[in-house]
Amino acid sequence: MNDTIRQLQSHRSIRKFTDEAIPTALLHELIGAGQGAATSSFLQGTTIIRVTRPEVRQQFVELAGGQAYIGTAPEFLVFCADLRRSSNCCEMHGKQFSQGMTEHFMIATIDVALFAQNVVVAAESAGLGICYIGGIRNNPQLAADLLELPDNVYPVFGLCLGHPAQDPEVKPRLPVDIVLKQDVYNDAIDPAVIAEYDETVRAYYQSRTGNPREASWSEQMSGLLGKESRPHMRDFLAKRGFTMR
Repeated sequence: MNDTIRQLQSHRSIRKFTDEAIPTALLHELIGAGQGAATSSFLQGTTIIRVTRPEVRQQFVELAGGQAYIGTAPEFLVFCADLRRSSNCCEMHGKQFSQGMTEHFMIATIDVALFAQNVVVAAESAGLGICYIGGIRNNPQLAADLLELPDNVYPVFGLCLGHPAQDPEVKPRLPVDIVLKQDVYNDAIDPAVIAEYDETVRAYYQSRTGNPREASWSEQMSGLLGKESRPHMRDFLAKRGFTMR
């Protein structure tokens, strides 16, 4: 196993950071690494907002459900899917922007995820820690208002960055044999394999250094998918121009 694979398999979410600032030059290098990610049709549909004002940070803490490290991390970035920049090109060349296409929404959102993961890998290679913040979608309209986002731009997630002040354990992932299929999809998974993984996850939660809990993976998934999740997102996206046709 080479160093890159080892680093990727050692990823942890970091929720406690030192006060050490990230040099601007390094931050720009990380963003440049993000720009090196694949981008569908050369859309480059990612815009990042660097949130520095303490009062705005605190509002993000609250709208994300009280995740205090949003306010204390040296850097908090919000990654946005951006069709506005490219749609302006239609006007430049005398064409009508075909608003609301599901495919455009998908490629912009995928661009954001690829971009951000490049940033994360680069950051971790430089000794930094990260934590994705999907909780900003608890109130995406407030997030958009705080960032003064125009139509055809929406906040996908936030990212805390900084030097780690903790050393949490690596959360065990599903066995490769479960997620890797050959030729076709099939559900032919031995229930005993999931049961064994459940026990691995349960043991991890019980023994981890911070915030021990009693839960298995399948129990978590039943809780996640057994209820509505942010049903406001559809209307929010439609109001911003992502009408999905």
